[in-house]
Order: sequence, then C-alpha cells, then structure tokens
Amino acid sequence: MSDAQKRTAGEAAAERVEPGMVVGLGTGSTAAWFVKALAARGLKDLRCVPTSEATAELARELGLPLSTLEDTPRIDLTVDGADEIGPGLALIKGGGAALLREKLVWEASSRCIVIADKGKVVETLGAFPLPIEVIAFGHKTTANRIADVLADHEIAMPARVRTAERGLIRTDGGNLIYDARCGAIHDPSRLADDLKLITGVVEHGLFLDLADEAIIGTDQGVEVLAP
Repeated sequence: MSDAQKRTAGEAAAERVEPGMVVGLGTGSTAAWFVKALAARGLKDLRCVPTSEATAELARELGLPLSTLEDTPRIDLTVDGADEIGPGLALIKGGGAALLREKLVWEASSRCIVIADKGKVVETLGAFPLPIEVIAFGHKTTANRIADVLADHEIAMPARVRTAERGLIRTDGGNLIYDARCGAIHDPSRLADDLKLITGVVEHGLFLDLADEAIIGTDQGVEVLAP
C-alpha cells in the first residue's frame, strides 16, 4: 500500500516540472518513482542533477540528460523523499546513505519538494534513526563525541555504525554512516547545530528550513503540506 502511495506522490511531483528546468533528482524508493514519472513525460531541454550514483544509473537507463553540481550550480527544483516529515516540514533523511550529496543539491535549489507516503508524516521527529555521516578515519573517536552530544540532548542510546553483510556501509564519498536512535528529538535545530560542530562529522540527516512543500501520497490521492 505504501508503495502505491509513493508512486502517487512521485507522479504528482513530476507534474511540477517544466521544460528547460534544471532538476535535482533525489535518492530512495519514493524518489525513484519521481524519476520514472519525469522520464515518462518526455520534457525538452531538461538537465538533471542526481544525488547519488544509484539515482544517476536509473536516470541514464531512462534517458534523462544528466549534469553535475559543478556544471549547473543553480538548480530550479529538487524533488526528493524523506524518512520522516515533522512539523514545519522539518525532515529526517539519509536512510539511503546519500544525505551529504542530497543536502548539497537541496541547498543549491531555488525550490525543494519532499515526497512521501502518508506513514512518513509524524508529530515529533526521531522515531526513525538519525543518520550521521562521518569521516572513516578515527570514526570510533568521532562516535564518542557524537554520544556526548546525544547525551546532552537526553538521548541515551549511542549511535551505531551502519553495516551490511559485506561490512561497513560507505557512502558514494567513501564516508561512514552512524545511526542515532533518538526516540524523540525535542530541539532539532539545536541538535543539528551541535552535531555539525563535531570534528569528523561531515553531515547529518536533519533537513531543516529546506523543504518548500510536501506532496504526500494517500489512498485517496495526494495531500499538499506547507511549512
């Protein structure tokens, strides 16, 4: 059911794209529906900036023209998914381990639309583990610093490095991901600031004051949320 809602949201967002736009392509299962719907529209003179190698590969397969943030530093519209959508369109992102590239593209965009199924909308951020991208060198000492910051925010669980069967998961940039099971984030802005001050932390998955609109897929169609 959620997959149908994701598709509904992705297809609705694709209708917001106009010919000639520079479009940021998000990462993840919901963003993939947007990429497919965008390709199906066959718009002319698009340039697309993907936020991950996985999204770039999908876009190439579908025939979308790709660019880079270096060649097109100003993006008209970015459409991307989220792991949680809280009040004011505060987001947790990074479940797909692309948060750094995603945030770089989001911050270069004139407008950002987040797309998701209904289950991603929450009253308080934090049930979904907060991804924190760290430099691999000395990452265990960085994790200790992260734990201190989390404790200061009354988050008792230490962040855990993300792994898979092949070992430590690395981002497209070669970094590691630590996931912090926060339970509830009562002051997302302060936590975001405190995490960025940690030496070794490259980025975190709190996307605050970046989304201009949310398109939420439901069984009845779409709901549009504003900050």
